Amino acid sequence: MNDLLRLARSLRCDPAHPRQAFAHRLRIGLVVAALILILSLLR
Repeated sequence: MNDLLRLARSLRCDPAHPRQAFAHRLRIGLVVAALILILSLLR
């Protein structure tokens, strides 16, 4: 769990524009969703 939190902190960015922050969070969310989908399909 600590590794996941460390990874999340390293991926977090605080750009000046809210639109960039939203796009970044959207990309991270899509990557996480894709990983969950792949892991569930491999089982």
